[in-house]
Amino acid sequence: MTTTEKNVLGEPLQMCSCDPMTGYMRDGFCKRHPTDGGLHLACAVVTDEFLQFSKGKGNDLITPLPQYDFPGLKAGDHWCLCIKRWLEAKEAGVAPLLVLAATHEKVLAYITLEALTPFAYAE
Repeated sequence: MTTTEKNVLGEPLQMCSCDPMTGYMRDGFCKRHPTDGGLHLACAVVTDEFLQFSKGKGNDLITPLPQYDFPGLKAGDHWCLCIKRWLEAKEAGVAPLLVLAATHEKVLAYITLEALTPFAYAE
């Protein structure tokens, strides 16, 4: 599966994860979609610290929801996060690392590449 969209590095957007399946459209990519008000564009490698932070903000990403085919996340999973939630986590000191090759270029409307670089996940 491929996409013509670009990542924050100006290269073709890479898949974030298919296990668990992520992306607003559950296609593995952190792509922009017109109905995605949350802007799930940042490919994060989630941590326990971030998952607890998100749960505290009212978005429980830990608890499985079988009716939505959502297995629940655990530390180390790759997941397309809302850029605004990631920025909140950054301010709180709990932002997870990002896979820049799988993070959509539209993220650059919210934060510079230079500011993202310290959060780059090295695979």
